[in-house]
Amino acid sequence: MSTTGRSYKLLKNKYFICIVVFVVWMSFFDVKDWGLIIERHHKISELEKSEKMLSKQIQDTWSELNLLRSDAQSIERYAREKYYMKKDNEDIFLVKTP
Repeated sequence: MSTTGRSYKLLKNKYFICIVVFVVWMSFFDVKDWGLIIERHHKISELEKSEKMLSKQIQDTWSELNLLRSDAQSIERYAREKYYMKKDNEDIFLVKTP
């Protein structure tokens, strides 16, 4: 028997057809197909990176807040750097670097 005869017999086998249809259905048409699983995995990775970044930002903000609560000079420095506040007899020159 030739290989085409074997492959024809295999294609006529109802169990083989059912398995192929099942695999195709689960791979591409099901609610939880492979594409969706991969997409969700990438989304989870992005959210975990964002969580790490935000946790570091929160930690930095807390340390800055503790510094501002403990030192009066740090309050003045923070106001000058962030909000460009100045004393009455001072001028502020902003230099922007490209």
